[in-house]
Amino acid sequence: MDAISSYKEILQVYWETATGLVNACCDGLEPWQIVGLTCSSTLLAVWLHSFLFQPESLTSRIKKQFFKLLRRMPFVGAIIQKKIDEALNDVTSSLSFLKDEKDYIKALPEQGMSQPEVLQKMKEYSSKGDVRWEDGKVSGTVYSGEEKLTRLLVQVYEEFAWSNPLHPDIFPGLRKMEAEVVRIACTLFHGGPSSCGAMTSGGTESILMACKAYRDLAYERGIKHPEMLVPVSAHAAFDKAAHYFGMKMIHIPLTKTMEVDVQAMRRAISKNTAMLVCSAPQFPHGIMDPIEEVAELAVKYKIPFHVDACLGGFLIVFMEKAGFPLKHPFDFRVKGVTSISADTHKYGYAPKGSSVVLYSDKKYRSYQFFVAPDWQGGIYASPSVAGSRPGGIIAACWATLMHVGESGYVEATKRIIKTARFLESELRKIDSIFIFGKPEVSVLSIGSDTFDIYRLSNLLAAKGWNLNVLQFPPSIHLCITQLHTKAGVAEQFLKDVKDSIEDIMKDLNAKTTGMGAIYGMAQSIPDRSLVAEISLAYLDGLYSTEVPGGEKHMNGSPGHC
Repeated sequence: MDAISSYKEILQVYWETATGLVNACCDGLEPWQIVGLTCSSTLLAVWLHSFLFQPESLTSRIKKQFFKLLRRMPFVGAIIQKKIDEALNDVTSSLSFLKDEKDYIKALPEQGMSQPEVLQKMKEYSSKGDVRWEDGKVSGTVYSGEEKLTRLLVQVYEEFAWSNPLHPDIFPGLRKMEAEVVRIACTLFHGGPSSCGAMTSGGTESILMACKAYRDLAYERGIKHPEMLVPVSAHAAFDKAAHYFGMKMIHIPLTKTMEVDVQAMRRAISKNTAMLVCSAPQFPHGIMDPIEEVAELAVKYKIPFHVDACLGGFLIVFMEKAGFPLKHPFDFRVKGVTSISADTHKYGYAPKGSSVVLYSDKKYRSYQFFVAPDWQGGIYASPSVAGSRPGGIIAACWATLMHVGESGYVEATKRIIKTARFLESELRKIDSIFIFGKPEVSVLSIGSDTFDIYRLSNLLAAKGWNLNVLQFPPSIHLCITQLHTKAGVAEQFLKDVKDSIEDIMKDLNAKTTGMGAIYGMAQSIPDRSLVAEISLAYLDGLYSTEVPGGEKHMNGSPGHC
């Protein structure tokens, strides 16, 4: 009791001292002044809190403000603007896909075309472009292209052309197909009885939905400023989700083997962490992140954990049966994994526009859904971003899964991984280039310490190859599909790489041109808003109906696997 009394006495002394200091500061002030100072300090504290705690980091905002002020300086700003204008002009005047010998159609025809005329016009459009993906010279993009499957999908589209899963009472068969696609995916990723999911329009939407679900869950848990911890190698769709949903993005660095640094992720965990992220595999270098280790963090700190398997999901689930078992588990068998995204329109060989987002338990999926109970048009409920969705895509995805079957997927996986391992082995034998990390799946990322790797990209483009150009660090990658497993394609790629490097070695100081030069320049610009400006011009160009002048061409375009 004596100790408690002493403790109370000490507290009393501190309290009297503190109140005495406050009273001394207020001595001589009018009551209205005290009220005014209180209100002012409260407003200042609120402003300071809102300034410090925003989705975008303080460092990033300070950097943006600095470069914005720099561009406003008369002399410096004029020089920068001149360079931007030159770059923008180069982009808009050299996009090869804008070159067209005929005018664009800018208004409806007065009289509708006959079906043969429309089909003829379609033939003209489908034959445009110099890149022939059918020859297996494109990284990713088209994952099957099998003629037999194409004919099946055309018939499926015909059957379900007017269907819409927004109306399950009118199209109950379509609802069943979608439910079956999701359940099949849950089974492939070893989901338990409570596992569930939804179909989306692609990997980006699948990622967006998982992020939206975990943001809303974080809100319910009392987290006012949700943060996601994401490897720098993770897909940009996570950045997009952070931008759309007002979440703070915390980028986690990689190790020398291009895996996410688990210790750095552990240190970044805070009371605001809403989700952890890993890739299986990641897009740039094809590396599998250490999912088991991150899952341990998820369990320890009770944080949802998303595994992005959009790129290789429908390969990694079949690799063990194909004779190429992965070193570590990656799916719902790993305690702590709460969601997975996987694209059926990549190695699932379904047509573009279909993907799945899966959850270990329905309690997570409920946060993904949107419901407007008070709308005058009735109760509006939708599972994902879109309201109406093309039923033909869902039906075609279902038909693809049924047609290919497990044996078909296993066989395709066997051919793809075998080709990837062969190419990796042969590329590692070339002294002047190297492969990033230890890729286990279907992506091989190539770098060089001897020459500008973008020169290799340009020379391969001249030989008809369309590879993905990467940055930070500079590299290029090939995403291997069924088209690359055709006889002679892999061998031709190796020959063209060797021949191109031989040309490069003749003059190591030669200037890099085309898309390689643009990527090289972009990486050296500290003000990333300038790069964004040029990228916006590229996006504007996609919707242009004017034929730009000039004859220069970019070698390739921003890559998407």
